Amino acid sequence: MDTAPIVNRVAQSTLVTFDLEEYYHPGERVLLDLADQLYQGLILREKEFRAFVKEHDWSQYHGKNVAITCSADAIVPTWAYMLVATRLASVANMVVFGDLGALEDALFRQALHQVNPEDFRDAKVVVKGCSHRPVPISAYVEITRLLQPVAFSLMYGEPCSSVPLYKKAKAKA
Repeated sequence: MDTAPIVNRVAQSTLVTFDLEEYYHPGERVLLDLADQLYQGLILREKEFRAFVKEHDWSQYHGKNVAITCSADAIVPTWAYMLVATRLASVANMVVFGDLGALEDALFRQALHQVNPEDFRDAKVVVKGCSHRPVPISAYVEITRLLQPVAFSLMYGEPCSSVPLYKKAKAKA
């Protein structure tokens, strides 16, 4: 019986795997909730809030990624978030308004701006679907937006079982 050798066609293919997990920022994520600074859980008093900002230990956020929010159903003036951001700017890695999801979106958006789309010109790209770290859907949408104009094709999943998303149209003769 003549048996042909097993050929790993995936390994021999020209597919380029793009792993979003490689763009995950390893820094700690922190939610800073201004609800704790509200008078009777309802309003923000400027004098007391400014005292909090002056006395708070901002060094605890050194190198961390911080999302500023207010979980209470209260009206917090815009300047309050801005004032907190001014204190965090010199110690935190990243500061955003919103929840931890908004922070994750911003971290990936910042990381993906380092990608040079030209490195993927006319490539057959598979955006890896499985990861051990949380990758927000917004990162998948952003890398699609960045690579579609230059890539020959875009797929999602793994090279051995990918879902086709986009293929450049053939030039008309």
